[in-house]
Amino acid sequence: MDATFTAEQEEIRRTLRELLLKRCGPEEVRTAVQTADGYDPALWETLAQQLGLPGLALPEAYGGVGCSVTELALASEELGRSLAPSPLLATAVLGAPLLLALGSEDQRAALLPRITSGELTAALAVPGASLTTALGLTGDNRGDWAGGGRAGGVQARQTDGGWRLYGQADQVLDGHSAGLLLVAAHAGGFDRSRTLLFLVQDSLVQDGSGSGGATRVRLTSLDETRSQARVQLRDVEAELLGDDESADVDVAGVLAGVGDSAAAVLAAEAVGAADRVLERTVEYVKQREQFGRAIGSFQAVKHRLADLYVQVQAARSAAYYAAWATSTGEERVGGLALAQALEALRITASEAVQLHGGIGFTWEHEAHLYFKRAAGDELLFGPVHRLREHAADAARLFGGGEVAV
Repeated sequence: MDATFTAEQEEIRRTLRELLLKRCGPEEVRTAVQTADGYDPALWETLAQQLGLPGLALPEAYGGVGCSVTELALASEELGRSLAPSPLLATAVLGAPLLLALGSEDQRAALLPRITSGELTAALAVPGASLTTALGLTGDNRGDWAGGGRAGGVQARQTDGGWRLYGQADQVLDGHSAGLLLVAAHAGGFDRSRTLLFLVQDSLVQDGSGSGGATRVRLTSLDETRSQARVQLRDVEAELLGDDESADVDVAGVLAGVGDSAAAVLAAEAVGAADRVLERTVEYVKQREQFGRAIGSFQAVKHRLADLYVQVQAARSAAYYAAWATSTGEERVGGLALAQALEALRITASEAVQLHGGIGFTWEHEAHLYFKRAAGDELLFGPVHRLREHAADAARLFGGGEVAV
């Protein structure tokens, strides 16, 4: 692994950081999350059309830049520093790779260029609260999380006119505003039980409680910068992702692969948030005085900040390695990197609130934005101990099997 970044990678970081410093401060973030979309459409247009972020890791044949997950992780690290709300995670990290891996050539040609340009956003909808299981991060995704023929999942039924879906998906990231839903559903009944992915176009979805085949409602979430929605499907028309010949493709394996790369990107994003909140805390303790001196000069405070710095840097190394491993196909370590990054963000944000003193405990202070991101991400993609437990099970650390060295 080459630990140095290329000039192009450094340019991605520099350009994105300069843009976000100008257009995505704490007040802009609070304003953006109150909009109907949950993000600033003008900023998203800039990120998509001028910087090409949605197509950063997509092939040039579909209008993408042709970079790897590493570049996408570096961009997400900068977005994490400012907590910029955007549909990048749902669209470019979860949706687009699934379209690229499983979609037919016609589907890829029709949808990926629109995603690359920022015109179309996508969201992955899985039954109930099974997102991390579906992505293979906290459990085996070859089970019956998609429904298994029982109530509570999303069921797919094939008819003469195509496919129809029925069920409910919660925790759909940016599901209230996405123009395209990728829905994981159980098909085949008990004879040929399997999980497939389907496309539901925006024209078949209604917001609120409309009478259409599908409805979606934006949920109140702890972290407002990470919008979530509930999607209800009532005999809605859908298109199989891929074609009939690809119905036997290993969908679970593809989802696990996308989950690993998504975990690496999320780890980098969490590291960016942790690094930024640590910077702000160091700036504050240099200014706040107690007993006639800055509290940052006290040895106890120095030690606490030094411990945080070490933890953030260790998480950064793990995130970078996971992104590199994903790009080269070496091994799947995204879940472990995500666990370390989420833990670093949680501890750093908690310490930031405390070291800011009384003002740090007010909801208006920006430290709470980072604290909510830490708590929200662990609820969505963790918890940390389950990420590590699943990684240990996959490596057979405690099963009596051989351990790779």
